[in-house]
Amino acid sequence: MARTPFKVEVLTPEGEVFNDEVEMVSTRTSVGSIGILANHQPLLAMLNPTELRLYKSESEVVRYAQGEGFLQMTGDRALVLVDEVFSVDKLDAADLRDRLKRAEDELASAEEDSEERRQAERDKRRLEAFLKLTESA
Repeated sequence: MARTPFKVEVLTPEGEVFNDEVEMVSTRTSVGSIGILANHQPLLAMLNPTELRLYKSESEVVRYAQGEGFLQMTGDRALVLVDEVFSVDKLDAADLRDRLKRAEDELASAEEDSEERRQAERDKRRLEAFLKLTESA
């Protein structure tokens, strides 16, 4: 069954990654998974690292690995602002494992309650989410 399309923009600090109409957005917020359809109530949500799925139709899904960020839904438009986003097809599992090991080492050596520790925790959480996507692809 076709759904009503709506405009979605995905932006990173480097610029626009996606700008097109979709039937549904699926992602994970700080309180759980969410699916957004056209005419959704206004929403502002914090996003956790996960897979961002943009359903252009039931059979055409654009998949990204998204970092932390925000989702804003207003009227007939969704805006996804994330610190980084990668096509799931372009993720390199070996590189992600190496980066995850470095993040774990940084976390182990960081002082308690330091900014370095918080950054290492965020990096570890993001890299674990991205690595999980390579294993399910």
